[in-house]
Amino acid sequence: MAQAGCGTHQARIVDRSGATIAEADVLTEVEWTRELDEFSSARVLIRPSGDCCNRLERVEPWRHELHVFRDGQPVWNGPVIQPEWRAGQIEIFAADILAWLDRRVPHRSQTFGDSDLTDIATWLIEDGFEPDDPGHELYVVAPSRVTGGRAYTVNVGQTGDHLRDLAETGLDYTAVGRTVILLPEDYTGSVGRLTDADFPEELVVGQDGSNLITRWVVAGDEDSGVMGEAGGVDPYYGLLERYEEQTSIKTAGSAIAAARAKLRASLPAPVFVDTQQVTISPDAAVDVAKLVPGWCLDVTTEATCRVVTQRMKIVGLKVSEDGGTDSSPGQESVQVQLAATGAEA
Repeated sequence: MAQAGCGTHQARIVDRSGATIAEADVLTEVEWTRELDEFSSARVLIRPSGDCCNRLERVEPWRHELHVFRDGQPVWNGPVIQPEWRAGQIEIFAADILAWLDRRVPHRSQTFGDSDLTDIATWLIEDGFEPDDPGHELYVVAPSRVTGGRAYTVNVGQTGDHLRDLAETGLDYTAVGRTVILLPEDYTGSVGRLTDADFPEELVVGQDGSNLITRWVVAGDEDSGVMGEAGGVDPYYGLLERYEEQTSIKTAGSAIAAARAKLRASLPAPVFVDTQQVTISPDAAVDVAKLVPGWCLDVTTEATCRVVTQRMKIVGLKVSEDGGTDSSPGQESVQVQLAATGAEA
């Protein structure tokens, strides 16, 4: 049976050619995250020894990558964004491979009819990486089953922003290492189970009323004049309306599909489970390396006045470890954020 355990981390700095620049001899702090529909980040604090200091002084943003391992298993890597040198230590901030797409634009114009959002996202990703590929892989779990007409113009807009727009209308994506993962917003594949025994006393179960919408209106750009809507007056909540413009939408069918996808995610008021301030138990029946945003956990908790018994989507993961001091050992923390799936919502 899988178990979260208490992991120990290692890290190294790697050149884009694949050559190792330096091993992190002594890690005093490490933190890495995984995010849904956004690039994630990592941070390490290294106390260099021997000639490691000379090698680490050559670390360059975007040229070099940070690789993080947990108990010898690779769990995170991506380009260095900001190295900081101090007396006796170096702190390195990095982002995952999706951060490259925030530094890329469409390299050719492309128009899609009623295509699955997964196919559109695939084109954006491949086009974004094509001129200078840092070594990405693409894994499509399943089609989104949401279609949409989109148009992109060469050199207009950041590729990462175009991908985020798609994620608001029925598609999810994340990155694990060099792999970009695309999956349906209502995907419900489970990677484990959490009960009250796995949650700390400070567990928070919340309901996000700020994202409760009963009627969505989605419009394309002004020139297209297309508009779609979904929902209306809810018999329980009443009427809460939201308008949004997405300039890449070119067909009325796409606007309607986008409105319906948004409605699924915002009605009823989304329920979430948050352990951001605390850690799940090391005895929890989950494999930390498999806690990937977009997948789900089966959650049963009666620890608060709001009882939750349902399959919930992983939307964020944060793992950290500090090296401790001479008088106290280091400690690992595993924090997970969960929300209602598109299917549940």
